Amino acid sequence: MMMALGMFVFTLETLVYQELQRQTDWRHGTTSRIGTNPARQYLGRGEDAITLPGVLLPALLGTPLSLDTLRVMADTGKSWPLIEGTGRILGTWVIESINETRTLFFRDGAARRIEFTIALKRIDDGRADILGAGASTAGNILRRVL
Repeated sequence: MMMALGMFVFTLETLVYQELQRQTDWRHGTTSRIGTNPARQYLGRGEDAITLPGVLLPALLGTPLSLDTLRVMADTGKSWPLIEGTGRILGTWVIESINETRTLFFRDGAARRIEFTIALKRIDDGRADILGAGASTAGNILRRVL
């Protein structure tokens, strides 16, 4: 297991990302001052985002149903706990977008290569009490996809 987003597990059999890019922002407000640099004040933490680019090769690794499963999860609007394969809990995240590019087609139109990018945003603000919020709908999501 590479990582789990809610009940969706990133593995060789489902979906493999090639990189994990994370950007965390901190907010600083400014006030203009005459004759000197602007005054800055720390306002707190800003956005926390993860981008997962990857390549899906259905004939070798993974399945396009995995992207469909993530789309159904995103359709719920719910947040999901994100846990690395090492056991490190990264917090609660929403799926903000999924981009997909299909190339190298078989005769029936099925793609041999699917490049994807999944964008996640953290929403929990460090709160551990909402980590289980999305787990009750996981079974219903898997039934809708399959």
